[in-house]
Amino acid sequence: MFDRHQTVASVVLASPACAEVFQRHRIDFSCRGELSVEAAALQRGLGVVQLLGELAAATVERRREGPDVRQLSTPELVSFTRSHHHEPLKRTLPFVSALASKVSRVHGAHEPNLVRLESRVAELCISLGTHLEDEAELLFPALVAGHVDGKARALFEAAFNDHLAVVERLEEIRAAACDFVAPPSACNSYRTLFAELKWLELDVLSLIHLENYVLRGRVAAVVGGAA
Repeated sequence: MFDRHQTVASVVLASPACAEVFQRHRIDFSCRGELSVEAAALQRGLGVVQLLGELAAATVERRREGPDVRQLSTPELVSFTRSHHHEPLKRTLPFVSALASKVSRVHGAHEPNLVRLESRVAELCISLGTHLEDEAELLFPALVAGHVDGKARALFEAAFNDHLAVVERLEEIRAAACDFVAPPSACNSYRTLFAELKWLELDVLSLIHLENYVLRGRVAAVVGGAA
């Protein structure tokens, strides 16, 4: 189904369910997706046969499988990005930020990592909120109209350059959240926060992957005058 020489990004494009496998092993499929499956496995100390088996199993289960975004028209791709990433994130970001503040307030005196986590989550929510707004108001209408002006293109390129910083922030959040594993004594709010952060990480990484490996090509095509 997949082979060791395929890039990580191409695997996720072919089967979005595989994003969960890469997330579990902390393999970056969003900004460093040009790495081969074999090289990614070696970096994480995994057997390539084991990794390929997990990818094949995830594809068969198809828990998160959606349409092949490469085959969508640009208006369809914009609609997909809005419904599958923008809208869920816009609902989740304020909830997660408030929950991180609550958990930090209640437990932070005894667990300093939760204070650090609250700060990192707040920073991520602010930067992502601006990013989503710029895309929705400037880039998406321009893409659908088939004319990306200089301002929209500049915003998209700036966002592209910021992707590595977002991934680094997500790594800081994961570290502060102890790989999203709550202690046995954790309250329901504590456990809910970690579960929501794990989902948030996967969704943001999937959005960045979509922007880097699909949307960016559409922007270049429109700027270049392609249909």
